[in-house]
Amino acid sequence: MTADNRAIVIGAGLGGLAAAMRLGAKGYAVTVLDRLDRTGGRGSSITQDGHRFDLGPTIVTVPQVFEGLWAACGRDFNKDVDLRPLDPFYEVRWPDGTTFAACGDDDRMYAEVSKISPSDLNGYKRFLRDSKARYVVGFEGMVAKPMHKMWETIKVLPKFAQLRADRSIYGLAAARVKDEKLRMALSFHPLFIGGDPAHVTSIYALVGHLEKTYGVHYAMGGVQAIADAMADVVRAQGGVIRHEVEADEIHVDGGAATGVTLTDGERLSAPLVVSNADAGHTYDHLLRNHNKRRWTPAKLKRRRWSMGLYVWYFGTKGTADMWPDLGHHTIQNGPRFKGLLRDIFMKGKLADDMSLYVHRPSVTDPTAAPKGDDTFYVLSPVPHLGWKNAVDWKTEEPIYREKVAAELEKMMPGFRNRISTELVFTPETFRDRYLSPHGAGFSLEPRILQSAWFRPHNVSEEAKGLYLVGAGTHPGAGLPGVVSSAEVLGKLVPDAPLMADAPRLAAE
Repeated sequence: MTADNRAIVIGAGLGGLAAAMRLGAKGYAVTVLDRLDRTGGRGSSITQDGHRFDLGPTIVTVPQVFEGLWAACGRDFNKDVDLRPLDPFYEVRWPDGTTFAACGDDDRMYAEVSKISPSDLNGYKRFLRDSKARYVVGFEGMVAKPMHKMWETIKVLPKFAQLRADRSIYGLAAARVKDEKLRMALSFHPLFIGGDPAHVTSIYALVGHLEKTYGVHYAMGGVQAIADAMADVVRAQGGVIRHEVEADEIHVDGGAATGVTLTDGERLSAPLVVSNADAGHTYDHLLRNHNKRRWTPAKLKRRRWSMGLYVWYFGTKGTADMWPDLGHHTIQNGPRFKGLLRDIFMKGKLADDMSLYVHRPSVTDPTAAPKGDDTFYVLSPVPHLGWKNAVDWKTEEPIYREKVAAELEKMMPGFRNRISTELVFTPETFRDRYLSPHGAGFSLEPRILQSAWFRPHNVSEEAKGLYLVGAGTHPGAGLPGVVSSAEVLGKLVPDAPLMADAPRLAAE
């Protein structure tokens, strides 16, 4: 092993920061490179006219993955981040006025189910047992475990067969409850990590058990506060975070990673390179001059990518006491569920109807908006840009915004007249800001043959010393997934060599 303890991490998203923390704890001299002006990647924020817009993830589940990360660095997560449990977790709504408020209390959840369909209560209880069984296999058994060897996936196949992993999560819900609204409420969760509930494996039913067991939380200051706290740990370890610099190429010499060249031509050398860039971008662009053994351009082109996202961020003036029934997290369904999923994931069609996720952090966090005002984040799943006749968002965006506004008026009458500032992200923004292939919101879609061994591995086959973390590698998207990808990294990378005069920067 080389006596050089330098390491480069490409990308200061949550996966990259977690990787830098793990490497710092192992004694590496880490330099993190990021093209944005602040940490967090898709979990970063923009402050505009006094409103803080959390750009990406808003729901924190399984805080234990953060606590474990901090503990590995000799720190206490709960001293650095103020995490608040939410009750209810979120409310699901339908056009006919039906609502479903999710929480961790069994009796209250039974009441919510019975309110919609009393005859489905026993089926719901069976779904909970299904969820726990899948949690044991899919989360406890696989999430933080290296899966780059096919044998690790083969070993779980008998259990997967027993649990009917070939069945979709929607199919599992449909086998347990008859009411279509309940089927949606039990199966929509893969949308939070870019998966089509009608096609991703029923193993993702484990989310129900995760929520029930560990709760749903919000970080005061948003996920940006978590990213900033992670950056503080990296710097306390002696690591360096460089903003507004972009990695352009990963260099491979003699079968080993040797460093990175930036878009301005600067060359940085290190025998250990970790890419938190999208796996597609890593293999298609950063390694464009290297002949790939596995993730060739042709193979990447055949993959299924997660949906795109249309996100409208806006602030409203003097609305803190308005719309009192609109809480922190609300999911507003359109008239269709399966049909809309088919349009987005299978046809690449931008439909006139939509489902919306509405985030109102200012009801919990006063730092999100000026006093008396509100900050909102409204997300609509849409097709990614890889389809033939993809949506031209420069033309379509104002039209689609009016359609979204018409739906929001039903929830928040008069909101348009209260808007004081706004910002819109489309799949084109995700492509340009995050270098996401096809503007996909969550990298590769988490279908069963794009998961575990079938997903880009945490340790690359292309070069010794090259590793991947983040949404596009194992275990996948979502805060627990990207942070756990760094835990996998920590199990694959040996401790750094001890060097009294080790360089602290990767740059030559």
